[in-house]
Amino acid sequence: MDAIYTFFLVGGSLMALSILASRLSSMMGVPLLLIFLGLGMLAGEEGLLGVEFDDYSMAFTIGHLALAMILLDGGLRTRLKTFRVGFRPALSLATFGVFITSAIVGVIAMWVFDLSLAQGLLVGAIVGSTDAAAVFSMLSGRGVNLNERVGATLEIESGTNDPMAIFLTLMLVELLVGDIGGIAETLLFFISQFGIGLVVGIGGGWISAKLLRWLDLAPGLYAMLALALGFSVFGLTSVLGGSGFLAIYLAGLMIGNQPGRHLNFILPVHDGLAWLSQIGLFLVLGLLVTPSQLWEVALPAGLVALALIFVARPLAVLITIKPFFKFRWRETFFIAWVGLRGAVPIVLAIFPLIGGVENASLYFNVAFAVVLMSLLIQGGSLTFMARWLKVEVPIGTTPNRRGPLGILPDNDFEMFVYVVENEDLEDVPIRLLRFPSGALISALFRNHVMLHPKGSTRLKLNDVICVIGRTEDLVALNRLFNGDAKLKQERAFFGTFTLDGEAKMQDIAQAYGLTLSPGEQDMTLAEFISLRVGGHPVVGDDVDWHGIHWVVSEMEGGNITRVGLRLY
Repeated sequence: MDAIYTFFLVGGSLMALSILASRLSSMMGVPLLLIFLGLGMLAGEEGLLGVEFDDYSMAFTIGHLALAMILLDGGLRTRLKTFRVGFRPALSLATFGVFITSAIVGVIAMWVFDLSLAQGLLVGAIVGSTDAAAVFSMLSGRGVNLNERVGATLEIESGTNDPMAIFLTLMLVELLVGDIGGIAETLLFFISQFGIGLVVGIGGGWISAKLLRWLDLAPGLYAMLALALGFSVFGLTSVLGGSGFLAIYLAGLMIGNQPGRHLNFILPVHDGLAWLSQIGLFLVLGLLVTPSQLWEVALPAGLVALALIFVARPLAVLITIKPFFKFRWRETFFIAWVGLRGAVPIVLAIFPLIGGVENASLYFNVAFAVVLMSLLIQGGSLTFMARWLKVEVPIGTTPNRRGPLGILPDNDFEMFVYVVENEDLEDVPIRLLRFPSGALISALFRNHVMLHPKGSTRLKLNDVICVIGRTEDLVALNRLFNGDAKLKQERAFFGTFTLDGEAKMQDIAQAYGLTLSPGEQDMTLAEFISLRVGGHPVVGDDVDWHGIHWVVSEMEGGNITRVGLRLY
């Protein structure tokens, strides 16, 4: 019985410390996942608490459970519209990119550790894929608002590149232990990993989404049912020989893009479950490592990590996306830099241990060292690199809180809560506000007292306003309540004034004394900018033309609605 109580004491203390350490992460800029790993190592057998944990099978199970939960939450929060700009480059990176990265790192590891080619390639396969836990955590937790093309590519890549890494790792493990099948069998395994994962993930996710929307449950049960259905999809796919990780990500994607009141109950719970999974997973992986063994391979493993960060990942990105997709050079460099490694390589490094590969501990320690350096170097500099390479777009005003009213099954009304921070709204009567036609103020709070707003009610700074509207009203509402500081940031980035995307280029050319080619005479500004950026524009795309910097400032439904102008 004492062992059980000790488990609760140690486990609860480590969880609490991990959560409290999130403040240290935000203040010092240290990647949060690195802190979780560090706490696990401190509690391990050579750390302060001396906890002995070497059960690789249990760690493998915990790793699968946690990664499945993290990918499900990542899918729930990924919007299908982002696939418009990010799916094809992400798929290229998730397949050919992982293969190229693994091959380059494998050759370097063979030379550094004096291994055979198959052993070196196994090292490359283990660390070849980016990690969903690391990417989702870094992009959402560092206050970096990437342009949609870059952000979508990184998120989709991290959610879909596990099948290739698993395939390469298992194939090389079987080769090293002498159980490798024929070419046809190996090819069938590769196709089934992607094919079955794709079919079961989308099909199971679509059925789950319809079921969750149709059922009338107690609010607390929606999140549990979504989790159960996601795990069922994961398990079924794995039993059939497909990639459960790909399937559960796609299932989450289908559920998260099915509108309905159920999402209001699912997303907050799954956010907490994803954090719990990340903390638990990295603590367990930290407990599993032995620092003295890690120190023995620190120098050669560091060389492999540096080769991955500065050689293999950049080359893979340049080869797989730059010639085929319309990425700017600075966007390409940033994608190359954010090849974050995390839990997946460490979990994959358990395969050789379970499979009985000779000197299997080497692969685990190398993978751990690579993850540490990736989180420290790439994760620690993510914010700086995003601003230096200009792939970040300003974060404008958004509602402090929002939630559906649960009245209509489709296109439901929502409650948006704003705080008045824009000094231009000081002492302005409500009737003079340019509100969207379908939105209205339902309540106004001033000094913690609720007022009944009328057309003659004059706004004051720090008033809290509750607005009832629909999602399509958000652009206009955000612009209306934009605070002065954020407004200045937007004007510095997009320009001091904007033009409507439907403005005719012929009229703009006459106003600014510009010259158009015959094919551009009848274009709208939106069409002109889309052509210049190579199609699929995103907010933040810019075009230098005739001494004017044209920047896409607003989009709706994949179409440019407003363009900012900055004069040189």
